[in-house]
Amino acid sequence: MIVCIAEKPSVARDIAAVLGAKTRKDGYLEGNGYQVTWTFGHLCGLLEPNEYTDDWKVWALSRLPMIPERFSIKVMENDGIQKQFKVIEKLISTATEVINCGDAGQEGELIQRWVMQKANCAVPVKRLWISSLTEDAIREGFTKLKDESAYQRLYEAGLSRAIGDWLLGMNATRLYTLKYAQNKQVLSIGRVQTPTLALIVNRQLSIENFKPEAYWELKTVYRDTTFSATKGRFSSVEEGQNFLETVKNADFFVTDITTKKGIENALCLFDLTSLQVECNKKFAYSADETLKIIQSLYEKKITTYPRVDTTYLGEDMHAKIPDILKGLKEYEALTEPVLQKKIPKPKRIFDNKKITDHHAIIPTGVNPVALSAEERNVFDLVARRFIANFYPECKISTTTVLGEVDKVEFKVTGKQILDEGWRVVFAKQTEEEEKPEGEETEERTLPIFTKGESGAHEPELFEKWTNPPKPYTEATLLRAMETAGKNIDDDELREAMKDNGIGRPSTRAAIIETLFKRNYIRKERKNLFATETGVELIQIIQEELLKSPELTGHWEKKLRQIEKGEYQAADFINELKAMITEIVYNVQSENRTKQQLVLRSLYDTEPDLIIGQTCPTCRKGEIIKGNTAYGCTEWKAGCKFRMPFGVVGSQ
Repeated sequence: MIVCIAEKPSVARDIAAVLGAKTRKDGYLEGNGYQVTWTFGHLCGLLEPNEYTDDWKVWALSRLPMIPERFSIKVMENDGIQKQFKVIEKLISTATEVINCGDAGQEGELIQRWVMQKANCAVPVKRLWISSLTEDAIREGFTKLKDESAYQRLYEAGLSRAIGDWLLGMNATRLYTLKYAQNKQVLSIGRVQTPTLALIVNRQLSIENFKPEAYWELKTVYRDTTFSATKGRFSSVEEGQNFLETVKNADFFVTDITTKKGIENALCLFDLTSLQVECNKKFAYSADETLKIIQSLYEKKITTYPRVDTTYLGEDMHAKIPDILKGLKEYEALTEPVLQKKIPKPKRIFDNKKITDHHAIIPTGVNPVALSAEERNVFDLVARRFIANFYPECKISTTTVLGEVDKVEFKVTGKQILDEGWRVVFAKQTEEEEKPEGEETEERTLPIFTKGESGAHEPELFEKWTNPPKPYTEATLLRAMETAGKNIDDDELREAMKDNGIGRPSTRAAIIETLFKRNYIRKERKNLFATETGVELIQIIQEELLKSPELTGHWEKKLRQIEKGEYQAADFINELKAMITEIVYNVQSENRTKQQLVLRSLYDTEPDLIIGQTCPTCRKGEIIKGNTAYGCTEWKAGCKFRMPFGVVGSQ
């Protein structure tokens, strides 16, 4: 009997239907020579510290670091899990072959391998690898089964990730809790969650301590068109006034007109992160909500595998595009023009070199029925993005007009859409929705100017103020995690940075949810803010290795290199062991108080630079200097912040 192990009951039913295993049993389906069973969630996991040795049952600084000689796994202590594992164990014991039908990704591979190891699987194992759950995709997948050895590196990467998370999470959490926590509080620290929290905290502190500065801009209106002085900002009103006086009494001359025609391609197909970003911007869905919705669409066979980090399709997918487009019945008005012509095959869509385990998220061609409003919203995004990529480019014309008033140069730029191309697919959406967050959305159609023309104009000097950074939303945080905190708008550069991102597309939503559950962050409308606990945690962590997004990105890159066979799993684990040992030693040797560390992380080495900064205790007042100590302006309102001289700076 061939035993198939799926990731969950619903997927097992889909596979069983294709294989002809129609007889229901307790915990599996049987028929036609197959037994199809399932896991759900994490049936197995690494042992807890206290399960390795009695020495680790007690939380004590003297017993750190905790580094097992050999990591071991266990079946999770849950009645439902234990029962299902016994079913799997019994089926494997009499199987002639096992087919791993788990989630086709790193985490899915690890979950299934652990279950088979714990069940003492001693028969040949094959791997089913599919990108959608349609009947055709499952049938095709069973014709292309591979030996599990083909996915050994994927398993090693997943195992390295799990061990790395255990080593850092277990040790750092105990270390900082024992050293700095109060009132039985647990300071939870993780390899990915802590750098993510650091992104939010650092942005928040930048906002709180931001001091706005005035600047001035010179603009003039000529023929109902606003031109800006090319000199840019003036740092003083006097300088701006001098230029204003210069241009007040002279005519405006058009000195140059340049027009460039160009094209705009449709936005890339969706990977999971870009879909989560778009859903947060358009519908305010959290990353976790979007993942659950697109997972549901995948299980309903309407969209392809969602936990992907590529925006490309394999070149073999080109032949399937017409059938997928034909299946989108509700979008016939949009798909018909595409189907009337030969489907293009550009490298920006089809590129085998950009594909690892799966391709971008696209529709399967199965007509969606009985969708919830949320599912409908997400499917519409996926469908329109897919259709738009097979439309012609949008043709544009960009015109730049330069003018001069008494040797002071002015400039205005306008863009005109000559041929909408793919934009017709989004005809009902606003331009702001179509463009990436932060990108200039204003499009001006300029009047026709003639080089050499001149006339009266109306100059004016505008006072403006610098703005603080914007708080993170889930959309901008996901992008920051993807690029290890670097602000990158360009799709190609973002694609190149993915190997250095924090976490994986499949785990980022869970990381954000973990920060909420541990009361490290909170949400106001769409904006994310760190709680007092979250801010304090980042401030007391002096080890950059624990909170640096860039360094965490390097670890993620090594995990991907393990997956590709370019780096050894043992080397990664040994590096982490050495790092944990060093961190434990450094923190144990630290003799500063918690409040000293908070201030040290907040302010520069010059003590008086803390004056005027936001109070770290109440976050309402500002720090002031007294006779013997620093205090807070809100001391009358009950703020207890007090720091004697000598604590900050070189102390």
